[in-house]
Parts: sequence; structure tokens; C-alpha cells
Amino acid sequence: MTTTPDTLAARLLHWHARSARDGLPWRDAPCGRRDPYRVWLAEIMLQQTTCAAVIPYFRTFLRQWPDVKALARADDEAVMRAWAGLGYYARARNLLKCARVVAGERQGAFPMHEDDLRRLPGIGDYTAAAVTAIAHNGPAAPVDGNVMRVLSRLYAIDAIMPGGKTVVADHVRAMLPEGRSGDFAEAMMDLGATVCRPKNPDCAACPWSDACRARAQGETGAYPRKAPKKDKPTRRGWVFWLQGPDGRVLLERRAERGLLGGMLGFPTTEWAETAPDAALAAAHLPNGWRVLDGRVHHTFTHFHLELGVIAARLDDAPEGAALWRETTALEGEALPTVMKKVARLAQK
Repeated sequence: MTTTPDTLAARLLHWHARSARDGLPWRDAPCGRRDPYRVWLAEIMLQQTTCAAVIPYFRTFLRQWPDVKALARADDEAVMRAWAGLGYYARARNLLKCARVVAGERQGAFPMHEDDLRRLPGIGDYTAAAVTAIAHNGPAAPVDGNVMRVLSRLYAIDAIMPGGKTVVADHVRAMLPEGRSGDFAEAMMDLGATVCRPKNPDCAACPWSDACRARAQGETGAYPRKAPKKDKPTRRGWVFWLQGPDGRVLLERRAERGLLGGMLGFPTTEWAETAPDAALAAAHLPNGWRVLDGRVHHTFTHFHLELGVIAARLDDAPEGAALWRETTALEGEALPTVMKKVARLAQK
């Protein structure tokens, strides 16, 4: 069987016609064509996040803000609240910035070309290529983790990933079928997600199995090539559960820049390799503070976090009293997951 780029593309599209993933709401085309807003929103949400986790958030956003102009008009806090729990919160802030640029400077129309898309807040190479290919059917080569894995195995690419992404993108461009860039991009993603999986790939179901060099070598598990993983460090600190005379608990808004930027949370010490002594951390609190039993554990992309919880009653509301909240209302706040863990431990 021939294995030219054109024939490989044709075989993949034939496979995808009967094997495409179902139940992905961003693939709906209510007007008979793909909506750039939906494609963009989904691609931002899917960064570092699984489809299963994204689906309910995507549907919530579409119900509340069905188009980019509606999102541009949205209250920042409402958007952060709707995003809470999805993680990587800079995405939500950039989502709003991008929506406001598109609505305000482009009358609600997303650019059709990669270069123009990359100029928008929060849109990098991958998202620009994905929107170009999927929403506009333009000749772009979006390369995500699935695509890197599939083509690294198909061609036994020895370049370390993701540094070798440009090599993969060149192979994608060589295969792009004229007029079907969007179908091809989604077919490649689906092949990686359902067949050419990271572990236990289903080579018997793969339309490219006879052409796959990694399979011929019996080395599918060796691709894509990756640098050895570094152990994640653990950072430690204290978080404060501070209640006023009426039982409400104090929240603060984190600085815009940095981890969890702009999100609501409970006051904390700095997070470092070693946490300060509890007495030192609580030196600014009135007598009667106590360390709660248990620890809060959370993992971020680059480190593990361990927090002890110090609880105290305050006689007066300090500055920022507007951030005092009823404990029963915390579930409705835009709290990141680590802070929700703190609330659960404190209310045991």
C-alpha cells in the first residue's frame, strides 16, 4: 500500500468519517459552518485540560455568553466564577482581554489568518493554527500533544519533544489536503486521543499502522522522545482561616500577576521549600489562634504544595471588609481548587 503524504491523508480522513469522537459540543455547527468563537473558546479551555473536564465549563460559558460580544460585555468576576475549578487562571483573564479586542476593534469577527490571530491576547501558535484550520479551513498545521505523538511514531522522529514540534509541523503541512484542513486537524487529534494513545496504542485500529515506523520497530512506547522528567519540588506554607465576630470568613484577591493571579482566596504566607514556624506565621493574629488538624495538599504544573491551616477569630474587620463572606456562600465564589480544599478542611 502506498504511503505518500497524500495517500496517508486520504486514509486518515476515510477513517475519521466513521470514527470521529462524539459528544464534543464545540464541534457543533448550528449555522451549517463552524463558529470561530466556539472553536477559540474550546481551544483555550482545552489547554492542559481534558475534554471530559472542559465539556461542562464550555456549555456553561455558551449559555451565559453565546458569542464573543456577550463575553466582552461580561463582568470579570462572573467570568472568573464560571472558570473556577478549571485551573490555569491566566487563561480566563486573557479570554476576556481577547474577547474585548475582537468585539471592540474587529466588530466581533475573529481574524482568518494565523499571523493576525497570534496578535490577540492569549493566542499562541497552536491556538492560532487551530482556529485558522478548524474555523476557517485555512492551510494551518495545529500541533498538540496528540499530533506530536502520532507523527513521532509514524516517522520515528528522534527529536526531543516538544522541542521538535517544528519537525512535526512540517510533516503535517506536507499532508494537508486542499480544502479540508479543519477535518484533517480534528482527524489527527482524534487518532491520537482514541487509537494512538500514550500507553497501549490500538495499532490494529490505526489507518496508518502499515506505514508506522515505530510499530515496525516494536518501539511505539519510545515515541515521542522526551527529556527525563524532573521531580517536582514541594513548597510549603500557611493559610489563614480568619472569622469575624459574625462568623464570616476573610478572603483576599491575589495580585494580578503570578500563580492564581486575580483570584479570590484565603490569606497565606509565601510558599517556599520550608514553611515558617506557626507562631511566627501567626504573630499578627490575636491570642487564641490555633493550627487545625490535617494539611491541604495540591499539585500545580511545576510543584507540589502543602499548606497548614491557622484559624483565628478577629474582633474587628480589617481593611478590605468587603471581602468578608458567609461560610455558606463560599461554594458560589470563584475560588480556585486549592482554596476550596482549604475551606473543606476548615469546616470539618
